[in-house]
Amino acid sequence: MNPSRTVAGFRLALCLGLFICATGCADTASESSPEKVSSRLARTTDSARIAVGNSHSLAIAADGTVWAWGDNDSGQLGDGTRGNTRATPVRVVGLTDIVAVAANASWSQALKADGTVWAWGRNSAGQLGDGTTTDRSSPVQVQGLTGVSALSAGHDFALALLRDGTVWAWGQNVQGQLGDGTATSRLTPGPVPGLTGVVSLTAGLFHAFAVTEDGSVWAWGANYGGILGDGTTTHRRSPVRLADLGGIVAVDTFSSHTLALDASGDVWAWGDNSFGQLGDGSTDSRRTPVRIRDLSRVTAVAAGDMHSLALRTDGTVWTAGNNDSGQLGDGTTTGRLAFAPLQGFTNGVAVGGGLSHSLARRSDGTVWTWGTNRSGELGNGVPMQFVTPTRARFTSPARLNAGTGYTLALKPDGALWGWGDNAMGQLGNGATRPSPLPLQAPSFAILTALAASKQHALGLATDGAVWSWGANFASQLGRPTSDSMDPVPGRIMGLADVAAIAVSDVHSLALRRDGTLWAWGNNAYGQLGDGSTTTRAVPVQVAAPTGVTAIAAGRLHSLSLQPDGTVWAWGANYAGQLGDGTRVGSTAPVRVSSLTAIIAVAASQHSLALRSDGTVWAWGNNASGQLGDGTTVTPLAPIQVLGLTDVTAIATGPDYSLALKADGTVWAWGNNTSGQLGDGTRTSRSAPVQVRGLTEVLSLSAGGSHALAVRADGSVWAWGDNLHGELGNGTRSLETVPAPSLFQNP
Repeated sequence: MNPSRTVAGFRLALCLGLFICATGCADTASESSPEKVSSRLARTTDSARIAVGNSHSLAIAADGTVWAWGDNDSGQLGDGTRGNTRATPVRVVGLTDIVAVAANASWSQALKADGTVWAWGRNSAGQLGDGTTTDRSSPVQVQGLTGVSALSAGHDFALALLRDGTVWAWGQNVQGQLGDGTATSRLTPGPVPGLTGVVSLTAGLFHAFAVTEDGSVWAWGANYGGILGDGTTTHRRSPVRLADLGGIVAVDTFSSHTLALDASGDVWAWGDNSFGQLGDGSTDSRRTPVRIRDLSRVTAVAAGDMHSLALRTDGTVWTAGNNDSGQLGDGTTTGRLAFAPLQGFTNGVAVGGGLSHSLARRSDGTVWTWGTNRSGELGNGVPMQFVTPTRARFTSPARLNAGTGYTLALKPDGALWGWGDNAMGQLGNGATRPSPLPLQAPSFAILTALAASKQHALGLATDGAVWSWGANFASQLGRPTSDSMDPVPGRIMGLADVAAIAVSDVHSLALRRDGTLWAWGNNAYGQLGDGSTTTRAVPVQVAAPTGVTAIAAGRLHSLSLQPDGTVWAWGANYAGQLGDGTRVGSTAPVRVSSLTAIIAVAASQHSLALRSDGTVWAWGNNASGQLGDGTTVTPLAPIQVLGLTDVTAIATGPDYSLALKADGTVWAWGNNTSGQLGDGTRTSRSAPVQVRGLTEVLSLSAGGSHALAVRADGSVWAWGDNLHGELGNGTRSLETVPAPSLFQNP
């Protein structure tokens, strides 16, 4: 019996990039040469930013957070719940700086910029890689795995491609899908022997493929129906090379068939073809690859259960195979034996196929879905099947960062915008004039993240470099300059391969992808963590435990989060900022007392920590009630914020706090003299209150006395102080409830 008839699994298409035409794509012969198509394939990695499981989907937002929708029977949506089907996207708890996602039947994976892998959902065979078989409704880190560049999710096993070109695998191995020559399952990752120089990989139901840098394809695992493409139906416990294929750049597979893309833009297919899913015009199954005629200039492929998708260089999506649920998106439920385009759909940059639904992402960041919707897998909030593409209620929003008296924003294209105070050049536009209206800064790099303090800012570029601008009176720019300010962004030399950045008013932090932490600026209280109190004009390494996964810069102290969920702190401690039960400062990291299972941290004059169970913990200065425990008493160790559960993100201002819940609402507490709590008053609160009128929020940021939120529709909302025009609404009027900004988020 062919197992694909009873069980279906999915693997995210990890194609080597997708080409977006910047000036129009002429369909000429010269453009389809192998060299040019290969170059296009390497341009971006949009395919890795979406993932489709059997009945759930994932997407990465522009701010590096992950959003999920659909079936949640095993906690595969990662929002801390289990069994609650979501018809619209919810945020996966605690994940930031995500660069790739993968999904399968009832579980999910995410790859962070620092090279670590996180997983959640069903864990019956140890596919989450945490050393257990316990299901998880929020992300846990895969053990012992760093330096990862790509990942893939099989039905109940997982693959990871390391930067050194080796492949690691874990989970179920009954059919040899781990490729280690045995049938022994693994609860933690181990190497696939003999595979080197790998550039892409894909996991199917009980089988897997890897593409090496010479364009060859290697296959292993179950071989039902000849899905491995080696001309046999013999199961393989170790990788075998497919002799009939060469010049391949990407492969995708599901339960019973496989697609491959070569450097010339041609597609090859093999395996079961009962529904015409190979797209070769027949229903003849194939044990060896066949080239699909009449389909060329393809940049990405995706295999659904019994259907297939292809993305061409002109941004059109082509589909073939089973269509009983409308998964081909052509307006019918009639299957098709050959590939044909979706009428009216353009500007595609990524595709994915599930059990009975499909997904595509456009260049504007919007996600479109079609097919069955029984478990809300289309993410459009409408409980019905769609036979043509419908927009999921997910957008790729701008990244916002609130400083003191000003705001910075990154559009999805990496362009820097700013508004508000600019006396020290903190808007990064080379000037010192303030603006109540959003202004774009001259291009100097394509940025992926921002960190804004009182008067200076950092930007993280796509190449891992860090740029700085604004005030420099404490050497917080981290680069030589004879002035106390520099309004022109400059690159910090010697700092590369950075995954995350953070700033306070007087010092800055950078987390490299190797897990090391670097700091510079004022060090009077030891906040640089290098064992001294010497101010540093260039980055020095923090003496923090290795493998740091997240950072936060408080006013005069710093925090780091470790893979084991513990938090470490250093610097000033006169108000209990270090949370170690004392008031004694430290020039080297000390562990914050009693905190475990932490997945995110934030800091200002006080600190917040988000636990994997959705609760929030706080410590440090509490004079304005910013710790949220109902008092203004300053504790020396973390305390729980009252009444907050299901929290997915946190933020701190100087003396107030914000939290985003899984239901899209925002809660605030602490100082409210400028209306920064957004509850319609200017009354300070020592326990959380809901920010008025805000729903479907994707992300938030807390500034000096104003706050920002981005909603699911991409709109930007701001509230609090507006003396310098930091709300971006064209006025200087204070707002005690959220008001729309004039910043246009595509």
